[in-house]
Amino acid sequence: EVTELVLDNCRSSNGEIEGLNDSFKELEFLSMANVELTSLAKLPTLSKLRKLELSDNIISGGLEVLAERCPNLTYLNLSGNKIKDLGTVEALQNLKNLKSLDLFNCEITNLEDYRDSIFELLQQITYLDGFDQEDNEAPDSEDDDDEEGDEDDDDEDEDEAGPPGEYEEEDDEDDGGSDLGEGEEEEEVGLSYLMKEEIQDEDDDDDYVEEGGDEEEEGK
Repeated sequence: EVTELVLDNCRSSNGEIEGLNDSFKELEFLSMANVELTSLAKLPTLSKLRKLELSDNIISGGLEVLAERCPNLTYLNLSGNKIKDLGTVEALQNLKNLKSLDLFNCEITNLEDYRDSIFELLQQITYLDGFDQEDNEAPDSEDDDDEEGDEDDDDEDEDEAGPPGEYEEEDDEDDGGSDLGEGEEEEEVGLSYLMKEEIQDEDDDDDYVEEGGDEEEEGK
């Protein structure tokens, strides 16, 4: 059920990595970078494999094995190996679905008209060392996916946050309501206080009138 397997920096023994066998029937991506691989003779049959990373090994030939064991390859990275001549690469002609080939840091790249020769020899490929015949860089599908994913995440965040300003307006209304309520309370307190003062003044006047009457009676 495994579709991707990365074995970078593992050490191969006698041209194979222990445990890598024909049982990985669903494998679509395999990376064996820097495993000291000298040959592909013991590569298992992986009919669904589409991408194969073999960079920084010691492979110098025997590439015809790839068409037999991994016929559906679309991407092959052989950078940093011991590939020196076009005859070695010619074996890749049988990989009919191959679209991208990387031979960076191989001695073959020092040949005169290297790029033109490879494109002429392997007419099925679109990209060599990350560029097509017009020197346009190969698109990185993983980066594109990541960017789309980031945009989706941003949209989700905006949806969760709701339209800007909505909650602020509600808060303002609440604040306004509370301010109004406080104002009314203060006004009520002020009125009741004034009313109490007026009542008290009236009582004082009444007392004064009564006292004055008593004094007049006593004077009489």
